[in-house]
Parts: sequence; C-alpha cells; structure tokens
Amino acid sequence: MYSNTKGTTVNSLQPKMTWAIVLTAIQAGVVMGDQQNEKVGINVLLNGPVNNAKLAGLGIHGKVLEVVPEINAVTMQAKGSKLPAIQALPYVAAANKDRKRWWLGEGGPLVPDFSGGSTLWNLDAINVTDFGGGRTVDYDGDGVYVAVLDTGLVPNWRAYFPEARIDTQHARAFGGGNGEPDTVSEKSHKWEHDKTSHGTEVTSILLGFNYCGPEQLPANLNGVAPKATIIPVRVIKNNGRGWSSAVTRSLVYVVNLKLSGALGNAPVVVNMSLGGPSADAIELAAIDYAIASGIVVASAAGNTGDFGSGMYYPSAYAPVISAAASGCVGEFPTDDPTAILWILRDVAENDVMQHFIAPFSARELPGQDLDVTAPGMPIPVAYSVNGQVVDYKFDTETSLAAPHVAGVAALMLQKNPGLTQAQVEGILEDTAMPLPPGCRNIMFPMQEGPGVPTWSDHSQVSFFETTVCWEANASGAGLVQADAALAATPLP
Repeated sequence: MYSNTKGTTVNSLQPKMTWAIVLTAIQAGVVMGDQQNEKVGINVLLNGPVNNAKLAGLGIHGKVLEVVPEINAVTMQAKGSKLPAIQALPYVAAANKDRKRWWLGEGGPLVPDFSGGSTLWNLDAINVTDFGGGRTVDYDGDGVYVAVLDTGLVPNWRAYFPEARIDTQHARAFGGGNGEPDTVSEKSHKWEHDKTSHGTEVTSILLGFNYCGPEQLPANLNGVAPKATIIPVRVIKNNGRGWSSAVTRSLVYVVNLKLSGALGNAPVVVNMSLGGPSADAIELAAIDYAIASGIVVASAAGNTGDFGSGMYYPSAYAPVISAAASGCVGEFPTDDPTAILWILRDVAENDVMQHFIAPFSARELPGQDLDVTAPGMPIPVAYSVNGQVVDYKFDTETSLAAPHVAGVAALMLQKNPGLTQAQVEGILEDTAMPLPPGCRNIMFPMQEGPGVPTWSDHSQVSFFETTVCWEANASGAGLVQADAALAATPLP
C-alpha cells in the first residue's frame, strides 16, 4: 500500500491515486444507486408533531415505514423522483435520501476491570496513564455509560472484556435502512454477531482488554475508562456499511433509555466511529435530541486526509465533539525487533515533538469545526479473525481516536455528571496540547502479505522511514490531555 522508498514525504495518505479511485468509486456507486425511478429510503424531518393527516400526505408519495415521534421524524420508501415533492410539503422541515454510513476464544478476563492494567502508549500520550506509574488520573469511568454505536461485538467478546463491563440487557442491533422495513432486533443477539471486530476495537480502547497471545505482554492492558459500562449498539453490518436512519433510531433508543430511568441517574456518552460525506436531517435531529437530553456525543472526523473532502458527518455537525487522529514519533523503533513491545514504552509528557497528525486524518474545510485530536495511528486493539479466533492487531483510523475522546468525557462526567455537551467540548479544547503545523520523521508500516496482519502473522509487515506533514486545519485545538481536562472540570 505504501512505497518502500526511504525518505519519502507523506503529506497525505499515499498513494493518492489509490484513495482517489476508491472515493470516486464510492461516489459513483451512490449515483448509480440513486436512479430517479428506483425506490430508495427517504428520511423526513417534520416541522411539528406527527399526525395521521401528515402521514396520509406523505403516503401519497411513497410508503411510510417508521415514525420516530421523539424528533418528529419519519422514514419512507419511495422513488427517488418523489423527493422534491416530499421536500415541498408545507409540514416537512427537511427530507433527504437515507445516507450511507460505514466505519470510518480463549480464556476471558480474570479481573472485574482493567483499571490496574499496564500502560499502553496511546493512554500515556493523553496522560491517562504513565509508564511505570499506572493510572495518573483519579477517575476511571465508574458509574458512566458509554453507548458504542458501531458494529456490535464479536461472539467471543468475553475473551477480551469482563462481563460486568458490558450491558447485555440494553445492547441492541438496528438493521434496515435505505427503505428496507427492518427495524430493531429486540430479541436476537445480533449485537454480538459481528465479524469485523470494529466495535470490539473501539470498546478495547475504552475499557482496556485481556491479552492471552504469544507475545511477552501483560495479561491486563488498561483502558481510558476501564470501569465505564458499555452499551453495544449495532448499526453497521458485517460488510462495513449502514444507513443514517439506523443511526437515528439507535440514538433515539439510547436517549429514551436515559430518560426512562433504565440507567438510573447515570451520565451517558455516545461514541460514533462511523460516518459519511453527506448530512442527514433526521440524524442531526436525533443528535440534537441526545444533547438536549444531557448526553455527550463524540465522533470520528473521518479518514479522507487532505484530499479536500473535509470531515464526515456526523462529526462535521457543529455540536458533535469531533476527533482527528495522531501518532507517536517513537512507534515501531528499530531497537524493538518484535515491532510490538514498543507499545509499553514511555511517551514524554507535554512534548509536542513526540506527536504528529496522521496523514489519513480528515482536515476541516472552511465552515467546519474540528475540535480535538487523539491517538489513532497505530493503536493496539483486540481483534478476532472472522469474529471467532482471538487475536490482536494495530489499527489506524480516526475511528480509534474518537473513543479516546469519549473515554475522557466519561471521566469528566464521573467527576461532574451535570456537565453539558458544550462544557465538555470547551474544557477538552481549552486543555488540549496544541499541535501546530509541522513535519515529523517516523517509521511507517507496510503490509506485504494478503489480508489483515494480526499479531499472529506480524511477519507480513515491514517498515520504512518517511516524513509526515500537516497544516493548521488538521489538529483542531490539539491533543487531548486527560489530566488537564479533569483538573479543569469543576465539581458539581
């Protein structure tokens, strides 16, 4: 995927032609799927409460599938040519075609949580832990729920996480989208049938994870908020795709859990390591509903680099706390022949020269607001091959930056459950370590074999020297600093 020429300067994800082709193909696929006479999913936001007269009016143009009364929204199946007529109805505030969304074992844990686990570089980088010193903050997420809207968990998730940390009672899977009638899978366990491991990777950053592989690593690896309770909510399928209508229903579901008292008085954070290039009216309304209900929402900025595509939605929606991805200059050092044990080394505190913006991390466009940066390249995570074989890998995405931010937000809400979205965002930005424009020389991994190399077949990866550079539109306020954010968080 990368040139093996030493000294190559990487100002954006290379090779540009490869990603340009991918993005063009995705866009072309959307156009081809949007033929005017094809039936598609249409999401409708009304300008007032849903009633029978409005539903009848909508029904003239297509089939009404589902009503979301909490946000005055309706999902429909209709011909693409009907969209202008639906948008013109006097009681319709906004309507758009359903938006695509995708992801930007063995013995299980013997401990109730990983708060006493070993330090990983990415936790050290945001000052949650420190090399040789364990956790350096007084909070661990206890009493806070984090809803992970993603792919769910792999079937063998108990090999990685303590059961007590996963809220199986309220875990759900939301299907359908683009006009399909399927809704929530209330009675099945589809939320724990993931084969991609994406939601499991995100959860392993939040909670930490159990390690039982062949490398000389500690059995317990710390997480950002190891005592938080995770609500897995599956909205992305095994093909890595989903729809904004499913994201909307899942957001409303989480809000209603909170408002119903099902979670007690516990604060709630939502992590969305997913997105797409276009806004969706009802998805944004659901985010507003969540924030107005006291839920803190964080999302990955996207993996479009500096191609000019900007941030993906929902992270590009201003109220959402958006996360760019950073890396560490000391990754994959030449004095670590395992190419793995370096993850346990110290990261110098408050040294801006130790960090860089990942070349794939989305840059903000004029009018967009990229909030903060967090580690996203490369992150040690729990990973199962085909959802069955327990393994581990390094992954590189803004998807993995977002749970660092969501986890720090959970620590802040543990200290002060009354914090609002705006307050959490403001504190994170005010206490972040600025990452001004610059360049760094790093070692970069290059995959040589087929498939996704895990720690079981790490021989498929080689490394080369390169330079990464970024401009001011890539880092937001800077790298999140958990200790400073918590110090700035007022007590209730």
